[in-house]
Amino acid sequence: MIIRIQSSQGTKRLDISDNESVSSLLSQTRELFGLSVTNWTLCKGRNQTDPLAELKSKSVKAAGIKHGDMLYLFIEEGTSAKSSPAEEQKPPSFGSSIGSLPMDDIDELLLQLDGKIQRKADPTLCHCGPLGRCLHCIPLEPYDENYHRQNDIKYLSFHSYLRKLRDERKLHSLILPQCAIKPGCRGHPAWPVGICTKCQPSALTLNRQTFRHVDNISFENVQIAEEFMRFWRQSGLQRSGYLIGKYEPHKEVPLGIKAVISAIYEPPQENTSSSITLLDDPHEALVDRIAQQLGLRRVGWIFSDLTPEDVSKGTVKYTRGAVDTYILSTEECITAAFLQNKYTNPCRLSPEGCLGSKFVTVVVTGDSNLQVAFEGFQVSNQTMALVRDQCLVPTFDAPELGYIRESSSAQFVPDVFYKEKDQYGNEVTQIARPFPVEYLIIDVPAAVNKDPVHTFNHDSPYITDPFPVENRDSIGETQDLARLGRYLLQAPAYRLLEALTNFHVLLFLAKQDTVPLASVIDDLLTAIRDRDAVAFEEWQKNDQWRTLYEVLLPFTPGAEAGAGQQAGALWPCQYCTFLNSEGSDQCAVCSLPK
Repeated sequence: MIIRIQSSQGTKRLDISDNESVSSLLSQTRELFGLSVTNWTLCKGRNQTDPLAELKSKSVKAAGIKHGDMLYLFIEEGTSAKSSPAEEQKPPSFGSSIGSLPMDDIDELLLQLDGKIQRKADPTLCHCGPLGRCLHCIPLEPYDENYHRQNDIKYLSFHSYLRKLRDERKLHSLILPQCAIKPGCRGHPAWPVGICTKCQPSALTLNRQTFRHVDNISFENVQIAEEFMRFWRQSGLQRSGYLIGKYEPHKEVPLGIKAVISAIYEPPQENTSSSITLLDDPHEALVDRIAQQLGLRRVGWIFSDLTPEDVSKGTVKYTRGAVDTYILSTEECITAAFLQNKYTNPCRLSPEGCLGSKFVTVVVTGDSNLQVAFEGFQVSNQTMALVRDQCLVPTFDAPELGYIRESSSAQFVPDVFYKEKDQYGNEVTQIARPFPVEYLIIDVPAAVNKDPVHTFNHDSPYITDPFPVENRDSIGETQDLARLGRYLLQAPAYRLLEALTNFHVLLFLAKQDTVPLASVIDDLLTAIRDRDAVAFEEWQKNDQWRTLYEVLLPFTPGAEAGAGQQAGALWPCQYCTFLNSEGSDQCAVCSLPK
């Protein structure tokens, strides 16, 4: 007979004879789900009642289990599956426990939260008393549709979506669509000679995604955006960059996630007034390493699309979102999907170990008031699958339309459809050749923090000559030791740590080879991340930094008398924090003893 076993990893079937023992049933269940010997329970009751471990000596029939019955498997958190060395190379499946798969810190935090939407007692309808709860004040689930509608929340957050699937017992759907032939099918010759139902991908219908992985994009301060915009203002050329930041909880959306931007890294690129071409970046790994040491990461990318309307008024043309224009072009959607596939979102509830991406897209363009605006987007998981399997291409002359490739001898492409309403209001299904890219796009609000935060130094009063951003040689801004010397030697000795707290400065220090700092840069990054003045004072004593500082001194006349004392041994005043030379017994600023 066949019995069904339901667990948090999905539902599986088990073929067993009613004359076999319950002990045999438990052993087969353990092998079917790849479980360890302990830390799991198989029960007859949905609420973890009637555990079968107490009936090991009885037969399946005597235990009251009949053909078609549903049993319930409860796996304790942290239980790991057994796997052979060959299986370790394969992605985890629902038949194995992946509870130990590392996830992003923000996901680990939100998974531990209850997520319920708390409500105050309604003075008119509630009569349940201060310690009671009734239908009108009981906490709502984080995916409650009425709450989202009333608060004008367009999408579910990712973790609200997970809880909805969990409550509906649909966690098995946490997987990207497959748009390419499954490899390893040996029952027939390879495509284009043969194909079968086992390896052929299913047809796909494009749906507007109901959830998003990131619910808000926030720039820490306006200086980050202004510095990025300055390139366009000076040259009239478009610009692109990577957003460096972190993810935090977004309290405006139940179980929401916010991408907080601390800096923008501008990779090598070729720019014109209407296009951007990204070039190979030899420092890609170094940028990621520095960001990681500072507790940050790449959270998205940004590009500009600006055309002046009236230079005297500072207005720009409204070119995206108007009736006869588009929000994102197909090429931009493909680029966004490529980057989202590159920076995927780890998810232990998915059989692939990842689902979607938190990588966001920000477009700097004109709004309906002809002012510069920052618009945030992501593309759907279906788009990621189409781009991953090379099925989506742009059209020749309509940027607002995408096109699904047709099958050829080199590639099998499944049929992709979308639904729209005809002139009579009937919903009809169309083949996606072409189709509007609105089916691919998820909008994400983007804005600057109301209360500025400064992870990096952007607006210090003593800095009158800022250090240039990388890869801006085309507008005459070059990073070299002369510029670094002029920048650093503007800062008083006791504010050198603050001056170095600049992402572009740190990246230049890490990649310059005049006096390599590779062996000591990690300690500097740690001191900056922790805002540790004592650790930074100790770091300044290393030979590499002292040598580099001596190299920088000649670039600013008269600097030796002021900041030059940093190259030697220093001690910080415990009252005013000024860094004094080792030979003095009292502070040069406040005259208090050492």
